[in-house]
Amino acid sequence: MTSVTSTTGWVDDYLARIGVTRPVWADLQALRDLQLAHLLTVPFENLSIHLGEPIVLEQADLVAKVVRMHRGGFCYELNGAFAGLLTALGFRVSMLSARVFGAGGQPGPPFDHMTLRVDLAEPWLADVGFGRFAVQPLRLSFPGDQPDPAGTFRVADSPSGHGDFDIFHDGEPAYRVDPRPYALSDFTPACWWQQTFPGSHFRTSLTCSISTSSGRITLSRDRLIVTQDGHREEHTLASDAEILAAYRRYFGITLDRVPVTGGD
Repeated sequence: MTSVTSTTGWVDDYLARIGVTRPVWADLQALRDLQLAHLLTVPFENLSIHLGEPIVLEQADLVAKVVRMHRGGFCYELNGAFAGLLTALGFRVSMLSARVFGAGGQPGPPFDHMTLRVDLAEPWLADVGFGRFAVQPLRLSFPGDQPDPAGTFRVADSPSGHGDFDIFHDGEPAYRVDPRPYALSDFTPACWWQQTFPGSHFRTSLTCSISTSSGRITLSRDRLIVTQDGHREEHTLASDAEILAAYRRYFGITLDRVPVTGGD
């Protein structure tokens, strides 16, 4: 168990952003509290790509976007920023490369996703950058089902034979993890590709989504989807003014124009 001793000013600003007090110990309960708070306050979004804002994988830039700009981001940004916060609070954190499974059941390319390993008395997987995913950290050394408010998760050795392991969500494979630790800069080429390649998922889609205590809220172009206690409602917003108001109301994001994909 590690005592939290960091007095860095940005850490307090980050904690205030996600609405939690500084933990006394860098332990499992603190990790659980921090992950849940992050998911409930910082949205998963790819708006920068469609606003012409370059995404720079530097720790200071990621923290500034989440804290000062009151924005979210996609996996490299959210888990990159969260890793910096956890490390400053005394946790032992490793950034891991993951390959996201597609509709055909095949894993995508390496560095398709960033996730985090946090070493306490045993290793845990923490992820605040995969959209709808586990609300609580997952035990990496436990082979059985792990119930979570977002469903049932399981960690299993992959059939690749390279020491990778797969994360399953409600019986379906979510992503395959390379257990080797990487630096933030190692994800730069994949992040650049996601921003620039016309066929990448994040270039062709536009989304802003956040967990709530009872479900999830997502805004995709002009479609507002609210899921609460298993009940889903979808609304089409009629104007740019309504869309901008929805970004402010549901995600705390203030924009001066509506982001659009290249195909719009």
